Amino acid sequence: MAQSTAHRRLLQEYRALTNNPPEGITAGPVSEDDLLHWECLIQGPEGTPFEGGVFPAELKFPKDYPLAPPTMKFLADMWHPNGMGPLYPHSRHIYIYIPATAFQHCAKPVYPSGLVCISILHPPGDDPNHYEHASERWSPIQSVEKILISVMSMLAEPNDESPANVEAAKMWRERRDEYEKTVRDGVRRMLGL
Repeated sequence: MAQSTAHRRLLQEYRALTNNPPEGITAGPVSEDDLLHWECLIQGPEGTPFEGGVFPAELKFPKDYPLAPPTMKFLADMWHPNGMGPLYPHSRHIYIYIPATAFQHCAKPVYPSGLVCISILHPPGDDPNHYEHASERWSPIQSVEKILISVMSMLAEPNDESPANVEAAKMWRERRDEYEKTVRDGVRRMLGL
């Protein structure tokens, strides 16, 4: 049976990630039978309050990948301007979804519903809101590695200009020490420390 373009491309990307993994990122198919569903682990970036944490995520690829971007569900307790959900003590999980079809009128990076709007995962073409250039959006030259590095960058450098979690953004801007302590405490709890 012939492999689809998506399967061939994902096998190629998996081999590249296995042979030369980016620092702090592990990713691969959940099983050999389902190359369209991947598990990922993203380490908290060094020098940030997320350092030491390991954040699990899953990527689901459409059948027309790489023409269309994947969806991403990032499962981890998190206090972040571009995350959503209550503070650590009151939550067990935060879900960050990055669906391929939901970005036509996004202004904020993450909505309360969990939609994450980062440029690399916006469908190809022009942004109807004129917030980003077409070159910043998804194209078939993007890769799983670039997606995960973009998410890691979002952890390291929050976008507080259009936050999804207004409380976290306000704390990050006005009370940085308290923000960092809250994040570090959450990472410790996640690790069972």
